[in-house]
Amino acid sequence: MDNKKWYKVLDNRNTLPEGRVQTVTAGHQGICLTHYDGKFSALDNACPHQGGPLGEGSIENGMLRCPWHGWDFDPCNGQSPGGHDDSIITFEVKEEGDAIYVAIPEEESHKDTISDVMIETMVNWGIDTVFGMVGHSNLAVADAMRRQEEKGKLQFFGIRHEGAAAFAASGYAKLTGKPAACFGIAGPGATNMFTGMWDAKVDRAPMLALSGQVNTQVVGTGAFQEVDLVKAFDSVTQFNHAVHLNSNHSELMSQAVKTALIKRDVVHLTFPDEVAFTEKPKHAVAQTPENRITPFNISPPKKMVEKAVNLLKKAKRPVIIVGHGARFEMDAITAFAKALNCPVITTFKAKGLIADSHPLGCGVLGRSGTPIASWFMNECDLMLVLGASFSNHTGITPKKPIIQVDYDPMALSKHHKVDVTLWGEISETLHIITTQTKDKTAAIDQTEEIKERWKLWREEKESRLKDCGNGLSSISVFNAMNKVTPDNAVIAVDVGNNTYSFGRYFEPTNQAVLMSGYLGSIGFALPAAMGAWAAQGDKRPIWSVSGDAGLGQYLAEINTLVKYNMNIKHVVLNNSELGKISKEQRAAEVDVWQTSLSNPSFAKYAENCGALGIRVEKLEDLVPAMEKLRDHDGPALLEIITDVNLI
Repeated sequence: MDNKKWYKVLDNRNTLPEGRVQTVTAGHQGICLTHYDGKFSALDNACPHQGGPLGEGSIENGMLRCPWHGWDFDPCNGQSPGGHDDSIITFEVKEEGDAIYVAIPEEESHKDTISDVMIETMVNWGIDTVFGMVGHSNLAVADAMRRQEEKGKLQFFGIRHEGAAAFAASGYAKLTGKPAACFGIAGPGATNMFTGMWDAKVDRAPMLALSGQVNTQVVGTGAFQEVDLVKAFDSVTQFNHAVHLNSNHSELMSQAVKTALIKRDVVHLTFPDEVAFTEKPKHAVAQTPENRITPFNISPPKKMVEKAVNLLKKAKRPVIIVGHGARFEMDAITAFAKALNCPVITTFKAKGLIADSHPLGCGVLGRSGTPIASWFMNECDLMLVLGASFSNHTGITPKKPIIQVDYDPMALSKHHKVDVTLWGEISETLHIITTQTKDKTAAIDQTEEIKERWKLWREEKESRLKDCGNGLSSISVFNAMNKVTPDNAVIAVDVGNNTYSFGRYFEPTNQAVLMSGYLGSIGFALPAAMGAWAAQGDKRPIWSVSGDAGLGQYLAEINTLVKYNMNIKHVVLNNSELGKISKEQRAAEVDVWQTSLSNPSFAKYAENCGALGIRVEKLEDLVPAMEKLRDHDGPALLEIITDVNLI
């Protein structure tokens, strides 16, 4: 054998007794190592029938038998009995002392595949973070990612459930405005991503979903793990295609990422297995985004600006309401609010965009909100709504004059008629409005009134803090978080009563808050925190908050935190009940049914995974425990036993 390379495959020959077989690897070559008739032999590990692993088979009646379908071969020379032409390739073997060595031809240098050119294009477009699970139908795509990771251009996080991968990618995008990718195999691996993809879609977070697919030649035949993924994902994606042998591969990836960025939507590409492994076309090169995306600083129509300016000049008690879509424009918004000395209210999804301690900050409006926010909305004579929708959870009244600003024309007057709609980028629009209203408004200074309203609300919260019932109250948990959580933390929150309490009682300073807004999917918090950690690393503290039911959805991801040493602090409110559902059943005047939960000790579970686990049952222990959580270097979980009735 010319240009061969020897590999040690067995340290001690005695570990493979006479008459037995074993799978070993030489370089990248899978080997079925046999010990029969007094000698060791090395055969290609793949059965020529369907690729069954011969090293997991056995020697029966002097023949090597494939474990999948019982095909027989000579265990020494790989010949097929009966003169068939499906014999197995063999490799040279030598023994040195007790060790066994196998020689295989030196591997040829890697030739770029279709997967390589597409993943390189993806990285060139700025998607450098992937959450997913590697499996049999996405191996070529995964291998292309590995090469990009080795070059330092990509980070890959192997998760325990593909649903967590999609939520992590969604959390990453909500925090940064840039897409990450989620990644799964054909069939169940891909369909597991569906919920997280919908979460990103309805909250306008860009995301790239990549899936493996069964070989093209068996599509439509009912093959193992065959799902028509293009059809399956059609409702959740803005761009959704299968990769073919004759596709324009780099352009396909470019169009996918460009769509995600511009439309702020979910896109999906699926790779049939044989396509993903195919060598790329000779002249194919990875693309870049150079001159492929236009700037977004568009200005609103002049006619609408005039109407908005006239309303702003006359308003005496204007308020500004900001939504999640305004999260990257708060400097301009705060400056305009200071010019008017008017309240700034946020939707729940926008919680934390302005500090509750800011002289103009009035907290959250709506079901998860504060009486401060609702007071100023009710007392205002004009609302300037920036980057917010008008969902029923937010409760922006249509009875007051409204100016709405949004980059998406479909979001303007979406649910009901609005007095003035300004289609434009927020900071650009505010610059125009500020210039035309400077020193020309009738707005009164509302800062003292804001201060008084906060005083009344904090007195009310303090009175609620004293009653701890059969467990700690939610208000006590978030009162402690107010004292302990770092000012610059990112906090991912879940869905449930804990979320409503967080919105009402936690007073953000400079924290960023992530949530499953429109979809309202339980289980979001911990995976989203993983996405935030991947985006920020150790630049910002990463926290997450959930109830016991929400954490139970993706509890296994604590292992992922430990594997990658994700410095995430998770706070779980454990009341052993689906408390929000119980509350809804009572409101519907039906019996409370099937809402109790049987929980493990979450703190001990975290410890078993290798993280720090802390459990608190008494109020006096809460702040010290939370400080211990904050100060721990590495993943940590704080389990707090709470009273389901004290929200």
